[in-house]
Amino acid sequence: MTGIAFEDFTPGAVIEGGPITVTRDELVAFAREFDPQPFHLDEAAAKATFVGELIGSGWQSGGFGMRMLQKHVFRGATSMGSPGILQLRWLRPVRPGDALSIAVKVDSCRASNTKPDRGFVRFDMTLSNGRDEAVMTQAFTVMFARRGATPLPPRVVNPIEPTAPVEGTDAVRLDFLADAEIGITRDLGHHLFTPEAIVAFARAYDPQAFHLDPEAARQTHFGALCASGWHTAAAWMKRLHITRARDMALTAKTGPVPQLGPSPGFRDLRWLVPVYAGDTLRYACTLTDKRQSATRPGWGLATHHNVAMNQHGTKVFEFTGSVFWEWAPPG
Repeated sequence: MTGIAFEDFTPGAVIEGGPITVTRDELVAFAREFDPQPFHLDEAAAKATFVGELIGSGWQSGGFGMRMLQKHVFRGATSMGSPGILQLRWLRPVRPGDALSIAVKVDSCRASNTKPDRGFVRFDMTLSNGRDEAVMTQAFTVMFARRGATPLPPRVVNPIEPTAPVEGTDAVRLDFLADAEIGITRDLGHHLFTPEAIVAFARAYDPQAFHLDPEAARQTHFGALCASGWHTAAAWMKRLHITRARDMALTAKTGPVPQLGPSPGFRDLRWLVPVYAGDTLRYACTLTDKRQSATRPGWGLATHHNVAMNQHGTKVFEFTGSVFWEWAPPG
């Protein structure tokens, strides 16, 4: 039993939840683990960046939204997961002390054409701060069990013995965006999803049964403990910065290092296959487009496509994102 069903949602309904007040310590702790950019870590260092102040990671804002979604929209129960996010926009920074709330509109409801035990609900979420300003919007879909339907059997999942991946030593020179080559792909290396890390992330941001408890997860359609989709995305950010640190060190030997700014958002994020405890994902990032900013002198906006493959060579995750990137060396 999930405690929430497809039939509990009606198009046009609006569900509100919150607030939760975010602290500096939790913003910095998340950044240290997944998104260690100066403007997420330290007030003094942030002053010299594109942002100019300490703000929270956008990926953590997504996690805060998920926490309130599970509590207020799912009523503390468990869904059947999400196939992905159509579009997410980070509109304003989240700052220490912000009181975050959600307003979630039910856009549409559709029964599955192939699996009679479930249906799809499309939501539009707005995450707001205590000043009634929207900080994030998100259009996404969630699967829910049909009330009274006989559930399909859980997946058969063979246990995996976790093997710690070897960290790479490769490094490439970082270009300013004006000189960056469209179509170039950067291998971001591997990330192992341990049971402990999966549960810890879920407790903080996505407390659904299949992320929290191996035995409960076996009774769900997933068939085993699996990572939150937000954990999969945050690990992409972590791998980006681990790889970029090596590239920055190499680049600094011969000249200035281009800075990255914040991201305005992403689109077409898809969670294609569950990421189970013991899985190791290999991430990659490809630059697909670029343009000079009309409002931020010296900066450009890069579009990038990202994928993750598991140890079987199966694509499990992808999205198209954008980020501010220094266009040319200063001066």
